[in-house]
Amino acid sequence: MKRLCALLATLATVLGLTAALSPPAAAAAGCKVDYTVTSQWTGGFQAGVKITNLGAPVTGWTLGFTMPDAGQRVAQGWNATWSQSGSAVTVAGADWNRTLATGAAADVGFTGTFTGSNPKPTAFTLNGVACTGSLEEEPPPVPADGTPVDVNGQLHVCGVNLCNQYDRPVQLRGMSTHGIQWFDRCYNAASLDALANDWKSDLFRIAMYVQEDGYETDPAGFTSRVNSLVDMAEDRGMYAVIDFHTLTPGDPNYNLERAKTFFASVAARNAGKKNVIYEIANEPNGVSWSAIKNYAEQVIPVIRAADPDAVVIVGTRGWSSLGVSDGSSESEVVNNPVNASNIMYAFHFYAASHKDNYRSAVSRAASRLPLFVSEFGTVTATGGGTMDRASTTSWLDLLDQLKISYANWTYSEAPESSAAFRPGTCDGGDYSSSGVLTESGALLKSRISTPDSFPTS
Repeated sequence: MKRLCALLATLATVLGLTAALSPPAAAAAGCKVDYTVTSQWTGGFQAGVKITNLGAPVTGWTLGFTMPDAGQRVAQGWNATWSQSGSAVTVAGADWNRTLATGAAADVGFTGTFTGSNPKPTAFTLNGVACTGSLEEEPPPVPADGTPVDVNGQLHVCGVNLCNQYDRPVQLRGMSTHGIQWFDRCYNAASLDALANDWKSDLFRIAMYVQEDGYETDPAGFTSRVNSLVDMAEDRGMYAVIDFHTLTPGDPNYNLERAKTFFASVAARNAGKKNVIYEIANEPNGVSWSAIKNYAEQVIPVIRAADPDAVVIVGTRGWSSLGVSDGSSESEVVNNPVNASNIMYAFHFYAASHKDNYRSAVSRAASRLPLFVSEFGTVTATGGGTMDRASTTSWLDLLDQLKISYANWTYSEAPESSAAFRPGTCDGGDYSSSGVLTESGALLKSRISTPDSFPTS
């Protein structure tokens, strides 16, 4: 992780703040705010703010509060536009969360600096109306007994949500392998024990490249290895996402026959398991949505013939960006969905490259389409560069709010800043301590290891 001095230097730049705020909409009739200091260090802290509208629906909201100590300053905020004048802080909703129905909530947050003491704010207003709800931390959810698979059982799609055996929406949080042709030694009993028990991961995505020295070079060998990793995830109570990792060429139809062969085999072999999710095309690119849809409608029946109940994830245009990276939008999928049931649509992002317009697309799409973030990174789309903590936090807060499941790229020691492990980690047995984790790995472990709140009734 960053040295403390580097973090304080970053805070001192006061990034992301602006005084240009939209005028507030009509006042809400009531509201509740939950303010939580999630971490604190010498001279700095991070806080989460959950705003719940208890009155009539509002389109456009502005939250106001006063820092109770003159030495407290907002440094960088996310999921809203933040500004501070003196001790008065103003927070305006972003495009994707500016509408709050009655009972709806928006999760925002910020990092701040302080001198002296660090007391919590004592009053908040929403569009000028005092919020009278609790300002104390909400107690952490009580985890249900058992592993994620024990609790949730066979998953299925209900409406726009991933749902468990109780027909209740759930969010799975976990990690993705890198290409198993390159980093297979990172996926052993010790690393999967750590992922399940220390990281508290709900899922393990198995990235099986098709090209780039992958499946096409040894179909039987790669199929066998995928199956063994599915078994290892099952033994530890984690869901396994079988990722047919097509990337180059970008048209999944290039691998149509390989996909049919592969999925016919793994679906027949794993049909009796409750922990398997099939991802049929990683990141289609340079190809139309209609071509991707055609591919999906040929591969899904092959899976269904052997495994009629499992969830299937379909890649989307523009490197699984719902077409946004190609200048399109989610409307092409909404208006022309895949003709199949129990499916979800993939969305991938890299936090340093994909920001507000991508988050807006996800927020719009989430009310129309079942989404699964089967891959994301904390860095740039190349897999490298400096981790963007603020954008990553904004993304994860949004996914939590929308109950969208995710897998982070990558649970590996790849020589890129997206990797969770420092070089050499996979030569040993420690996959969890601060000494082996990169900055990205430490952040993801801290997010994934918080208790799940899977509903059972």
